[in-house]
Amino acid sequence: MSKAVGLLGFKVGMTQVFNDDGTAEPVTVIEVGPCPVLQIRTKETDGYAAVQLGFKDKPRKNARRSEQGHVASKLASKRKDSRTKAGVQLLPKADCEPQRHVREFRLDAPPSVTVGQVLKVGDVFGEVKSVDVIGTTKGRGYQGVMRRHNFDGLPAAHGAKKVHRQAGSTSSLASNRGSGRPKKGLKRAGQYGNARRTVRNLKVIRIDADNNLILVRGSVPGFNGAFVLVRPTNLFNSSHNRVAVQQEVKTKIVLQKKGK
Repeated sequence: MSKAVGLLGFKVGMTQVFNDDGTAEPVTVIEVGPCPVLQIRTKETDGYAAVQLGFKDKPRKNARRSEQGHVASKLASKRKDSRTKAGVQLLPKADCEPQRHVREFRLDAPPSVTVGQVLKVGDVFGEVKSVDVIGTTKGRGYQGVMRRHNFDGLPAAHGAKKVHRQAGSTSSLASNRGSGRPKKGLKRAGQYGNARRTVRNLKVIRIDADNNLILVRGSVPGFNGAFVLVRPTNLFNSSHNRVAVQQEVKTKIVLQKKGK
């Protein structure tokens, strides 16, 4: 799968926009960027190619010294002085404020961006027709099988007593045919939500470069204000990026003999 640079952002919420023909599009508004490039990973030095981005400035008084030194080239340190005297070439710094969120986007080839460059929504998604959104789903705590796995529950007639929302029999599943352990992947009550999820191939409806907003069709994981990653989709069968190839249909003519 091809990999491309994306952007970091916050989920604003859902709304609807109307097309020229009057049809309504349910969209999610996402605030993405601007994101400064903090580091560039290469296969020669790091073993893989990637771009490290930051999002939202963090006050210097709240940032640790390591966070300040990660982005500032003028921060003095004994290790920096010793490496400079030894002739070691230091990596370039972005020379920006410490960032609240730092993430990497892996790439197939060395990137064309440079450290310190600020990426905006118009630069990254200007020609993109569909995106993937990565986020964390809403945490719903410890839930039963009816809400967590959509079980039907047990009968609610007069003969059933306090078993309406139970999972049912677990005799053959729990024993796992003699091993004494439950089977892996057994659907039972437990933690629901608060998991990393990726929604693929969301159509880009509109881009507001002035306000750093991107509107995508459909829903994305997380609550309003949740942190998300947005990248160009790498789904090969995307209906938004490619036109279906017209395949030649071959017909086979079968001739039947007379008398049969």
